Amino acid sequence: MNIQNTIANAVKEAFKSIYNTEITSVEFQATRKDFEGDITIVVFAFLRFVKGNPVEIGTKIGEYLKENVQEISDFNVVKGFLNLVISDDTFLKDFNDLYTSDEFGIVSPNPSEKSVMVEYSSPNTNKPLHLGHIRNNLLGYSVAEIIAASGKKVYKTQIINDRGIHICKSMLAWKLFGNNETPESTGLKGDKLVGNYYVKFDQEYKKEIAELKANGSSEEDAKKQAPLLLQAQKMLIQWEAGNKEVVDLWKKMNQWVYDGFEITYKELGVDFDKNYYESNTYLLGKDVVAKGLESGVFYRKEDSSVWIDLTEEGLDEKIVLRSDGTAVYMTQDIGTAIERFKDYDLDALTYTVGNEQDYHFKVLFLILKKLGYEWADNLFHLSYGMVDLPSGKMKSREGTVVDADDLMVEMVNTARDISEELGKLEGYSNEEKERLYKIIGLGALKYYILKVDPKKRILFDPKESIDFNGNTGPFIQYTYARIQSILRKSNFEYNTESTKEISLHPKEKEVIKSLQQFPEVIQNAAKNHSPALIANYTYELVKAYNSFYQSVPILGSQNIDEKIMRTRLSKKVADTIKSAFNLLGIAVPERM
Repeated sequence: MNIQNTIANAVKEAFKSIYNTEITSVEFQATRKDFEGDITIVVFAFLRFVKGNPVEIGTKIGEYLKENVQEISDFNVVKGFLNLVISDDTFLKDFNDLYTSDEFGIVSPNPSEKSVMVEYSSPNTNKPLHLGHIRNNLLGYSVAEIIAASGKKVYKTQIINDRGIHICKSMLAWKLFGNNETPESTGLKGDKLVGNYYVKFDQEYKKEIAELKANGSSEEDAKKQAPLLLQAQKMLIQWEAGNKEVVDLWKKMNQWVYDGFEITYKELGVDFDKNYYESNTYLLGKDVVAKGLESGVFYRKEDSSVWIDLTEEGLDEKIVLRSDGTAVYMTQDIGTAIERFKDYDLDALTYTVGNEQDYHFKVLFLILKKLGYEWADNLFHLSYGMVDLPSGKMKSREGTVVDADDLMVEMVNTARDISEELGKLEGYSNEEKERLYKIIGLGALKYYILKVDPKKRILFDPKESIDFNGNTGPFIQYTYARIQSILRKSNFEYNTESTKEISLHPKEKEVIKSLQQFPEVIQNAAKNHSPALIANYTYELVKAYNSFYQSVPILGSQNIDEKIMRTRLSKKVADTIKSAFNLLGIAVPERM
């Protein structure tokens, strides 16, 4: 609470006055729900300064605080815990201060400070975005928004993996089997069309392998000698050599994919300040490796490949340049990181990438540190677990991936089915209904994924996520809409605070205490790169509000000052829900 410093100073004065002893710290904790009080001091912690019975010590300190600190109206001692009751006046003053704060909890960036970059999405241009990309995008976007709310200037970026053998496989399959199909001629989004040809390549490639094996080849040889693979490898060499026909086809098919991605991003509600492309960055880092060789950070093996030895740091030896002089992914990532710090005045860079790349980023960050870049200490890998569906694991080349667009459509349809079942939308136009189904469906998807700690693996159940009870997006959205209904029904001025003294119901105090935590929750979520802290805070706030709503009359109160206070409290809860959900990229409905 805001008065913790006041209480801590008063406790230090109490020890000096009562025991002639100076203490260095005061340990606070939330008061347990089964005890009366609003904030608790741990008395046991004082036994290193004074000897005695904890209950007696707590009682003496409590009496001193009640007499000398006007914010404290009462106290009680339970074993080694001093529970303090904060006065209603203090709660009212604190609430009125936060009520008038337009951007409650949100800190504006300091123009003189450096900025933070958050990378997320980073898809391949040989297939559409899938369920795994949804978690990646939601995490990256939300973390960027939370860090911005904590007072930092933030840049959102992605690196699009638009080159390599996987791209050539789609290109070759389209060239051989596509009959000049286009997104326009098929009615398919461009990323889906190109993804279909990635699957087609795999199907035809497997046929060739089977045929070669039937003619006596080993499986290993068949995989290497299949004509389709050899053609794809040749196409990659032609692309790197700048062959016009291949490059033109690459540009055309990649543009189809970019256009498709844009539609998905817009539907998902995420955006980027800058796109990087692997086709522009894959040669970056080679000069850095050359300098690192001179300074002894890297070493060259007999076959001319270049490596770094990280065994002393508990890792292994890592290649950074092949024997033919071509770059590996690590080389490119070294160069791209350096490029980004040149492009922007960055203080920190966060990579949103699945946990299967944990080792890669440990190595990358360590190499950059050994190369002498001080900012390497401010690199962070936002590592997250995979998303599973009840049906099992996804494989894109076999066409069994859960498509991001299809999942979003399914979420909206599920929201429609459940809403119609509950029959709560009488009087809505069809357009209003469809807008609401989208808000509920996508809100359910986003909340279900973001409420889980990023490091944990998720089993995503679409139907379970759209539940109007429990820790779900729709439950919180429904509370927001309920409050909007209260505000619409209020026929009195509630934005001007009452000057009269009123008594607060314990449930009102609980809601105010919950609201006061929001600024700290934002800072902690930014520090820990965890939207889950925002999501679960919002759920706890809504639970506290619903308990208050069930316990006391709001518009039905006979006391106008109570009515004003409770309406103001409801509005601030709604504003905080909206602000928190904005940080998660989730919309809230005015009616529901």
